[in-house]
Formats: sequence, structure tokens, C-alpha cells
Amino acid sequence: MANRRLAPPNLQPKEFAFTAENSAWAKKQIEKYPPGRQQSAIIPLLWRAQEQHGGWLPEAAIRHVSEMLGMAHIRALEVATFYTMFLLEPCGKKAHVQVCGTTPCMLRGAEAIFEVCKKRIHHDPGHVSADGDFSWEEVECLGACVNAPMVLIWSDTYEDLTAESFEKVLDGFAKGQPVKPGPQIDRQFSAPVGGATTLKSEKV
Repeated sequence: MANRRLAPPNLQPKEFAFTAENSAWAKKQIEKYPPGRQQSAIIPLLWRAQEQHGGWLPEAAIRHVSEMLGMAHIRALEVATFYTMFLLEPCGKKAHVQVCGTTPCMLRGAEAIFEVCKKRIHHDPGHVSADGDFSWEEVECLGACVNAPMVLIWSDTYEDLTAESFEKVLDGFAKGQPVKPGPQIDRQFSAPVGGATTLKSEKV
């Protein structure tokens, strides 16, 4: 499963601070919470820090956010290491692929998706591809079981994958022209394949 440890010291920046724009945004987020509850802003602030730092969350950013919220560093670290939405090591510049490895996806062909990642990106998860563009990891359920197998790339899901369609998804990111997120077959969201099977008439 996903490696929830911080990146080694040699990859960590010595310091981190929000830009003026992001700092102003963070203060507005904190103001949304009642007195004594400002620490509830931890997740959106960590997410913004990750976006500012190029897609991954260094320890200095976690410390910066914890100081803004007046909370112990370990509390912020607990949040960052719990949620797989926070990437704790350098990732691909064009795409970081999170592959669901839980039961529904495995039963529906996730092993083929893993093989594509090993072939196209790196044999082992948690490593950046030779060109620096891609990285991947295995994660727990991503909440689209009915459309298994699926992956999460940045904030979008790509579902109903086969090895061939997943290759096309990666090709799109490589060219800077991502394919449309969601099911990669003829399916509307999580509706039945082939269309509705019940309630097809307006007559009661």
C-alpha cells in the first residue's frame, strides 16, 4: 500500500512559506471556523501547500501550516500521513497515479493496471519515472467501486479501465491533453453499462 512516511532529508526543502496570495487565502479559510476551532482548517491548508509546492507536501510545509493554526506539529503530521490525498514524496510533474488495490478493483482487473504502471512509469511504486513526468502508488478504496478498476490522477478519477484504455489515459497526460475523466467505456457515471434497465417509461 501507499508509503505514508515523509521523504528523506536530502529531498526536503529547508523552509516553506505560503505566497502572499495563498497566505491571504489561508487566513480566509481559518476565519470560516468559530473561535477555538480554527484547527479544523488543517486539510484545506495542507492541500493548498501541496499545490504550491508542485504536487507534494514537504515537512517544512506541514510545520508552516501547523504554526499558522497554533497546533502541535505532530497533530498536523498525523493528518498528512493519514490521507492519501497528501503526497509526501516528490511525484511526477505531469501525473501522479493512485491505483486502487482493494477487492472490487482487483476482481475487475486492477492487476493489469499495476502492470502498465510498472512498465510505463517504474517497476516499484513511490518512484518518479526516468523523465520525471510520472509516478504511481497503490492506495486503498477511492470510492468508485461500481466502476472498477479505477485510478485517481490529481483530483480526477478514471474508471472502467483496461490495460489498453489506461495506456491512452497516460498518453493524454504525456501530451498535455488529458482524456475526459470518469468512465472510459460507454457508461454515464455509475449507471448500468448499456443504459437504464428500469424506470424507462414515464407511465406509472
